[in-house]
Amino acid sequence: MTDSSVNNKRIAKNTLFLYFRMMLTILVSFYTVRVVLKILGVEDYGIYNVVGGVVSMFSLLSGTMASASQRFFAFELGKKNYARLKQTFSLTLVIFVGIAIIIFLLAETLGLWFLNTQMNIPPERMNAAHWVYQFSIFSFMLTMFTIPYNASIIAHERMSIYAWVSILEVVLKLLAVYLLELFSFDKLKLYSVLVFSVTIIVTTIYRTYCKRKFEECSFSFYWDKQLFKNLTNYSLWSLFGNSVNIFRNQGVSILMNLFFNPIVNAAQALAMQINIALMNFSNNFYTAVKPQITKNYSNNNIGELSRLIYSSARYAFYLMFILSIPLIFETNYILSLWLVEIPQYTVIFTKIIIVNTLIEVINMPIVAAIQATGRLKWYQLTTSVIQLLILPITYICYRIDLQPHWAYYIMILLSLLSNIPRLIIYQKETSIAAKEYLRKVVSVIVIVAILSIIPILILNYYLDEGFLRIMLILLYDLLIIPVIIYFVGIEQKERLFIKLQIKQKIQLKR
Repeated sequence: MTDSSVNNKRIAKNTLFLYFRMMLTILVSFYTVRVVLKILGVEDYGIYNVVGGVVSMFSLLSGTMASASQRFFAFELGKKNYARLKQTFSLTLVIFVGIAIIIFLLAETLGLWFLNTQMNIPPERMNAAHWVYQFSIFSFMLTMFTIPYNASIIAHERMSIYAWVSILEVVLKLLAVYLLELFSFDKLKLYSVLVFSVTIIVTTIYRTYCKRKFEECSFSFYWDKQLFKNLTNYSLWSLFGNSVNIFRNQGVSILMNLFFNPIVNAAQALAMQINIALMNFSNNFYTAVKPQITKNYSNNNIGELSRLIYSSARYAFYLMFILSIPLIFETNYILSLWLVEIPQYTVIFTKIIIVNTLIEVINMPIVAAIQATGRLKWYQLTTSVIQLLILPITYICYRIDLQPHWAYYIMILLSLLSNIPRLIIYQKETSIAAKEYLRKVVSVIVIVAILSIIPILILNYYLDEGFLRIMLILLYDLLIIPVIIYFVGIEQKERLFIKLQIKQKIQLKR
C-alpha cells in the first residue's frame, strides 16, 4: 500500500473519530444546558455564564497559541527531528505557563475590579459570583497547561484518544449536573466546583497519556531565543487574523443595529448559529488533514503536499455542499420546523452566509499550506485589509437605504477577492502553481455544483414548498449528488482507491 493510501485511510479514520466526538458532544451539551438552566434557575445560570465569560475573553489568545503549537510540533514530526520536537514542546510549555501567570494577575486585578464594580449582579449573589469567577480562573489556567499536550496528540494524529477524552469530559459534566440535585449546598457554588473538578480529571488524563506515549512530552526547562521568536511571531500574526475576523463580524452586527433594529440582529444570530454548526463539520475534517499538510511541507514532499491540498479542498467542499443543499433550497421550511416564529431576514441571511462558507471552505487547504510555512505576515495583512473593507462599504450601502442582507453580498465578493493575494502568496511560499489549484479544484467544483443544482431548480419550479418537495430533495441530495461527485468531481486514482476500499470491506464481511 502506498504512503498516499495510508495517509488517506488515516485521515478518513481520524475524521470519523472527530465527527463522532462532535455529534455526541453537541447532543450531551444541549441536554446539559437544559438541565443546568432548570436546576440553577435563570438568574444563577445568567450569572454563571456572564462571570465565566469575563475569563473566557482570554480564550482567543489560548486558541491562537494552540494552533501555533500544533503547527510547530507537526513540522518537527515531519522532519523526524525528535530532539528539536522535545525542545519545542518544553519551550511551548514554558510560554504557556508565562501566559497563564500573566492572565492570572490580570484576572485577579482588573478582572476582579470589573466584577465588583461594573457588573450587574444582585448583592445577595455576589459571594456565589466570586466562587464562579475564581474557579473559572483555575479552570482556565489548567486548560492552558493542557493545550501543549492536546497539540501533541493532534500533531501525532491520535484523534481517537482526543475524541474519547472529549466524550469523557461531556459525560463527567453530565454527572456533575446529576450531583447538583443530590446536595443541598448552594447550587451555583457547587456547579463551579464540579466543573473545575472535571477540568482537573481531563488535564490529568491528557498529561498522563502524552507522557507515556510521546517522548517529547517529558518536560525539561529549555530556552531558545530564535525558537521563542518564531513561536511568538507566528502566534501574533494568527492572533491578528483571528481578531480581524471577530472585529469584522461584530462590526457588521453593530452596523445592522445602528441602521435597522434588534430583530435584524436576531435574524443574523440565528443564521450564524446554523452556519457554525455546518462549519464544525469542515473544521473537524481539517483538524485531521492539517498535520499531514504541515508534515509534507516540512519534509519537502511537494508532490504529496499538492495532492493532499487538491483532494482535501474538493472533499471538504463536497461534504459541506451535501449538508448545505437542503438548507439553501428549503431554508424557510426547515426554519419553520425549528422556530415558532421566523424573524424577518433570517431566511435570506442563512442562504447567503452558507454560500459564503462554501467559498471559504475551498480555501482552507491553501491557508493550512501557508500556515505550514510559518510565514504569515503578508498573508494576514493583505487578506485582513480586504476583509475589513466590508465595514465602510456596508456603511455606504445602508446609508443609501439598501437592505440588511447586502452586507453578506459584499462579504461574498470580498471572499472571492481575497483569493487573489491568497493564491499569489501560496504559490510563492510553497512553489506549487496556483493555476493548478484553479484547474484541479475550483473548475471541478464549479462543474459539480452546476450539474447538481439544475435538477433541484427544476424540482422547485414544479413543486410547491412542503414535505414532499423536501423529501425528494433530501433523497436526491444523499443518493444522486454523491454519484455526480464520484464520476465528475474526483480523479481516476481516487475512484480506484474507493473501489479498492469497498472490495476489501465486502471480502472482510464474507
